[in-house]
Amino acid sequence: MVKKAKKSAKRAPTKLSVKLEPVKKKEPLDTVKSVLTALKSLAKQETLDEMAKVGLPLDKAWGVSMGDIQKLAKQVGRNHSIAASLWESGVYEARLLSAFVEEPDRVTPAQMNQWCRDFDCWALVDTLCMKLFDQTPHAFAAVERWADATPEFEKRAAFALLAALALHDKEITDDRFLHLLPLIQKGASDPRNYVKKAVSWSLRAIGSRKSSYVRKAALSLAKNLAESEDLESRWVGKDALRELQKKSR
Repeated sequence: MVKKAKKSAKRAPTKLSVKLEPVKKKEPLDTVKSVLTALKSLAKQETLDEMAKVGLPLDKAWGVSMGDIQKLAKQVGRNHSIAASLWESGVYEARLLSAFVEEPDRVTPAQMNQWCRDFDCWALVDTLCMKLFDQTPHAFAAVERWADATPEFEKRAAFALLAALALHDKEITDDRFLHLLPLIQKGASDPRNYVKKAVSWSLRAIGSRKSSYVRKAALSLAKNLAESEDLESRWVGKDALRELQKKSR
């Protein structure tokens, strides 16, 4: 006699030991409010401490690193309206972020002038000039205009922008830079630290161009400045000369 097979016992459903939370969707970064919220969430005290060491103003800063700002900029994408609102916020990191979010072809000379007047530290000057202003068709005109400015950071912007153009745009004809060497010679006598450092930077950048003629012209100017009776001009000349002579060997 064949015995009937016993029915297999049903297993009780396994209970999860971890409670699952509903997945939260990230807020889209399509408004200035959402961008500022995301930016502030990246703030760190140690970043603020580092900023203080290099003389950056902390009264309008949150403490967000440049690396995090650039990562956030990629998420936001280019947006003229958001860039304008970020600048108007007055927050240091928001203004840095605007350099990466702004659309270069929508930047006007009036906007450049306004933002330049708002500059209050070297880092804003250099970031805007190196990452945004040098990509606009108004860059060379801005260099000549700002070179006569009185405020320290506005004047620094002229030479930081000139350095950016010399380093980044390989299609510009050499004559454009030769035409601006007299501005460097004039600016070299400015005693203010952030100005004369930018003047030297622009001279070194022009001296790094591929054209041997331009390199020789920059080297010649550096030598003349290094022998100047004016203390500030002499400092700029010697500072630029150290690097340019290395490259000429």
